[in-house]
Amino acid sequence: MRAQHTVPREDGTVRTPDGAGLRVVESGPTDAAATLVLVHGWTQDDRTWDAVRSELAARFPAVTAELRVLRYDLRGHGGSDPAGAGTATIEQLADDLAGVLRSRAPSGPVVLVGHSMGGMTIMTLVARHPGLVRERVAGAVFVATACDGMDHITLGLPGAAGRAASRAARRMGNSLTRMRRERVPLRPALARSGARALVFGKRPDSDDVALVAAQLMQANPADLGRFQQSIATHDQRAALTRLREVPTAVLAGERDRLCPIERAEAIVARLPEADYVRFPGAGHMLPQERSSGVAARIVDVLRRATHGV
Repeated sequence: MRAQHTVPREDGTVRTPDGAGLRVVESGPTDAAATLVLVHGWTQDDRTWDAVRSELAARFPAVTAELRVLRYDLRGHGGSDPAGAGTATIEQLADDLAGVLRSRAPSGPVVLVGHSMGGMTIMTLVARHPGLVRERVAGAVFVATACDGMDHITLGLPGAAGRAASRAARRMGNSLTRMRRERVPLRPALARSGARALVFGKRPDSDDVALVAAQLMQANPADLGRFQQSIATHDQRAALTRLREVPTAVLAGERDRLCPIERAEAIVARLPEADYVRFPGAGHMLPQERSSGVAARIVDVLRRATHGV
């Protein structure tokens, strides 16, 4: 079982222009020299970062003592409001992130870390809010994510099997969009079994699997289906080049079935100076599977971005 460390936290809400309430979790001094913003992925919530946050507090206390950390639940996920009509898109998530920054981190350098759809949200922020990014973003870490090529999710299967998996993923997304339930209607055992098979690598920790499944079951199913459709059309290759002037890192699991190594390499092709790290045996859920390695890379980018926080 994973060792846990107590991290002070304060929960609050950021209200978006269209009225959606986003649950925000804050820790660290309000007058910190820098702010770290952790953006979770599709089907998850701020708990994605629990293990990474604990590693930061335990292994890098000198860094975290001078650091403000913001986590929040994307609309349609966790404790945030469902997405309204037409707002379950990555473009809207990027606008929401801009609002969170302006509301909760209005000054000082910011380092952004995004897992999966969270990484796509950061890329889209670069495209939609270039002035904010140019003035405030001092570094970025992309964790198990993609800048394009998500229209055919083969789950790592070759040939006809991969094409069948891609069709099944699209059908599942379409089915989710028609659901009227507030939460994903899965039995916990089935959710855990699916998470273990699809998003983890070798020998996952049972507590990590349970946490990922619990987050999935808190999400709004119709929003998940619409976000999946937005992920399929995501293409921010051009936007990535605007981050070449700041420290970046790209982290990938070598057994990731959702965002395979090829997707990470497409990011690196546009950020050739990025610190590129491949984790053998790991799947898609690097914040759980390789929390120590992810924390270390975040600290490295923080130090380079702020010249030693």
